[in-house]
Amino acid sequence: MTATDALQGLYPFLHGGKRSAEQMDLALLESVRQKADDSIATKQAFFAANGPALVAAARAVATVYRNNGRLFTMGNGGSSCDAQHVAVEFQHPVTAGRPALTAVNLGADTAMLTAVGNDVGFSHVFVRQLIALARPGDGLIGFSTSGNSENLLAAFAKAKALGVTTLGFCGGDGGRMASSADVEHCLVVPSASIHRVQEAHVAAYHILWDLVHTLLADDRGHVRSNAT
Repeated sequence: MTATDALQGLYPFLHGGKRSAEQMDLALLESVRQKADDSIATKQAFFAANGPALVAAARAVATVYRNNGRLFTMGNGGSSCDAQHVAVEFQHPVTAGRPALTAVNLGADTAMLTAVGNDVGFSHVFVRQLIALARPGDGLIGFSTSGNSENLLAAFAKAKALGVTTLGFCGGDGGRMASSADVEHCLVVPSASIHRVQEAHVAAYHILWDLVHTLLADDRGHVRSNAT
């Protein structure tokens, strides 16, 4: 199948002559089906390949919290929304009995982002915040669908130098993030579609959140057991 054939399969209504309303509805419904199937297949392939890596990443984040560290998150554009989302999940757990855990989205401080971006350069917007806020034992999660975001790569390098645990979520072939020694845990969604990558990221960090709380709850269980 050529790239053109694949594109026509996903967007059949963009090709050919004018269609009737009924034909258009059928084409749109087929597009929905194909996109849903593609999204499911992408997530299945990702989790089949990255299950152990996701567990390792959860253990790393649990260790951060176990040692009274804090979690920082970052991303650009839609990935900034994912950074905000995962931070909220940790700060405001929706499952009863799970404690709130400190998580800070570095993209939320508009004044800081625009000050650093204007005065120093956009590649430094997360670095400068880490210099001021991060300490050894903290954690940093970065989202980039390409894996090549300069400001994330710079922040990962600074985080590693500061003794911060680093986790990356990316797509495609992983870009520079996947090959960087500054990213200790890197989860790559093997898709060229930004939408499919982001959909898999949402599922992955929801599972990450759940695994972290499971690990921390297990710790508390052992503490109670040892105390009796």
